[in-house]
Amino acid sequence: MSKPAARIEHPDMEALALIGANVRARVEADDSIFRFPTEAAEIFAVANFFTPAECTRLRGLVDATAEPSRLFESTYESGFRTSYSGNLSRADPFIRMIERRIDDLLGLPSENAETVQGQRYMPGQEFKAHQDYFHTSQPYWDDVRRRGGQRSWTAMAFLNQVEEGGATDFPKLDLSIPPQTGALLFWNNMNPDGSPNPNTLHAGRPVVRGTKYIITKWYRARKWA
Repeated sequence: MSKPAARIEHPDMEALALIGANVRARVEADDSIFRFPTEAAEIFAVANFFTPAECTRLRGLVDATAEPSRLFESTYESGFRTSYSGNLSRADPFIRMIERRIDDLLGLPSENAETVQGQRYMPGQEFKAHQDYFHTSQPYWDDVRRRGGQRSWTAMAFLNQVEEGGATDFPKLDLSIPPQTGALLFWNNMNPDGSPNPNTLHAGRPVVRGTKYIITKWYRARKWA
């Protein structure tokens, strides 16, 4: 079992601790939400959160927007993140409905959320191990801090099953989650005190056969702009 993550001081700690407490209270009161058995991070799942028809429609929207994925620190050519991805338009009432359902489940304000992103992984494509929270030592931090600050929670939905490969792994937790159509996975990128939790290190493992589709929604400490 992983040890509790060491405390890392952070400018948004107070706000992030409050966000974590509010979501924690909400999900603990909902019997439909499964918590993964680890004390080192808060990771939850809901089966069949989206219907097969919704997943089919979302996959089509991902295909329509997909281009080589980008990172704050490196390019597609680095090989660190080799999927294709694209932001899904909030001008689409269907996307607004999808996002609102995730907001309501977690009890988080929609204004704190980044635009939902769709991602597609073909055979051999992957997203190597990383954390979703921002590192304050990086050059991007000043801009990130002005535009809503640190990421609090991540919500990720699987849009299909994959013939082989494509699991989401948390290597520090010895946890591997295979894609399941319509399932929503979400986790707190912070510790309960609002400090970044290194145990949330995760990876999208390479697809071996088939194609993997997901959507991801990140929430910030404050209003995202």
